[in-house]
Amino acid sequence: MSESEDNRIERDFFARDPEEQQAFLTQTWCDHCQAADLGMTDPIEYELKKTVFIEGRCCGCGEPVVTELTDENF
Repeated sequence: MSESEDNRIERDFFARDPEEQQAFLTQTWCDHCQAADLGMTDPIEYELKKTVFIEGRCCGCGEPVVTELTDENF
């Protein structure tokens, strides 16, 4: 496990409102596919250095997808 993974604070993605969950799961960007809104599966939410992330797998290619939440996401 890397040092950055050691400092992660796990959060409960499924504690979010179902509509908010759906928005985060569908409004994605995949660096591998270079495409938007392909969706993600297997979401994991965590906080790292006071920034919240939702990480999952691209529905198109299965590669990792990470969404960094900004103030406008809250």
